[in-house]
Formats: sequence, C-alpha cells, structure tokens
Amino acid sequence: MGNKVLIVEDDANLLETLKYNLNKESYIVVTAIDGEQALDVARREKPDLIILDIMLPRLSGFEVCRILRKEISTPIVMLTAKADETDKIVGLEIGADDYITKPFSVRELIARIRAMLRRAKITETQSGEDKVLHIGDLRVDIERHQVSLLDTALELRPKEFELLVFLAKNKGLVFSREQLLEKLWGYDYIGDTRTVDVHVRWLRQKIESDPANPKYLVTVRGTGYKLEA
Repeated sequence: MGNKVLIVEDDANLLETLKYNLNKESYIVVTAIDGEQALDVARREKPDLIILDIMLPRLSGFEVCRILRKEISTPIVMLTAKADETDKIVGLEIGADDYITKPFSVRELIARIRAMLRRAKITETQSGEDKVLHIGDLRVDIERHQVSLLDTALELRPKEFELLVFLAKNKGLVFSREQLLEKLWGYDYIGDTRTVDVHVRWLRQKIESDPANPKYLVTVRGTGYKLEA
C-alpha cells in the first residue's frame, strides 16, 4: 500500500495534474479544494503528507497549516504563486516543512515528497532508540514528542524538534549547514542553507535563556553548529 498524500488546491487543472502524476507513482491521493475542506479531509484521512496551496477559498493555506500544526506532525509542502521570500519564511515559521514556488515541475515536487517521507520514516524508526535525552537543563522526550526546560514545557515546530533530537543524539559533534540540510531535509532537498539558519534561530529562541549568546546550540565559526551539554 502506497503512502497517502492530501492535495489541497483550488485550481482544478493543477489538482487533476498532480493527482494523476502521484497516482502514477503509486501514491494514494485524497483532495480538497478549500481550507475548511482541507481540515476535514486531513483529520478524517490522516495522510502521510500534505501538499497545501497558500491561496485558498474560505481559509488560507497559512491558516490551515497553523491549525493542523497544533494537531498533527504530518509533513506539509506549501505551494506559493509568489517568489516572495516573505511567504516562504511565514510558511516555515507556522510549521510547514518545505515550500515550492509555482510554476514548478512535477518531477521536482515528487522528489521533495520522496525526501520528506523518507525522513519521516527514518525519524519514526529512530525515535524508539533513546526514549529521553538530557542536555543540561533540557529534557527531550522523543516518544512523546515533548521538550522541557527546567520543567517548563516548550512548544517546538516539527523540524525544530527533529533538529534538536539529531544534535542531541550527536552531542558535541559539529555539523555544517550542508550536512544538516542533508540529514534533516534529505539529500535531494532543493533548497538552500538559509533554511538551516532560520530553524537554528527559532530553536535558540526557545531553548536558550539568551539566544544571542547560546550555551546549548552553539555556532562553530566557519564550520557549522553543535549542541553542548
């Protein structure tokens, strides 16, 4: 049985094109044409991945993403008709895992879908290895997907959590931006290293008492990042 993908798109032609091509790749496809329907279908069908257009009737893709992120950790790819970096940053900030700008090639989209589903499967497999990780005053409960600092619960986005777990399991080791991009977004992720910097900045804002002078997630000048106890 193939992975289930929810496509949320109000352009009927694009929706049918994407559905046809994903079916050819053996994905099970469910669809929605507006924001409210997207929420209903996502909750009912429990897809393995969601392709979500930003410009939707009734509820925008941003709002749908924001709502779903409080309920599920399913990978979300946002579709935007603009090359404006602001849309991309907003999408990542509210919990999207990736974005792709229209017009795009179906081959590129499928490559991103494969990369994210592969990463999600690896993360799920690894999550049972060490149930709880401790880094100084940080406590990372992998099984429950919870992080606390001095017994105060922290709300992390899925990719922030994944970044923290990866660095915690490799405590003290330095990783370049390119290595983190490959490890967490997949070797065939089509993006740039600024994505890593953005997530590092967001993560520091939550786990550091002074994000400008971090004691946990530190920068190794000219090399990359590491997590220290």
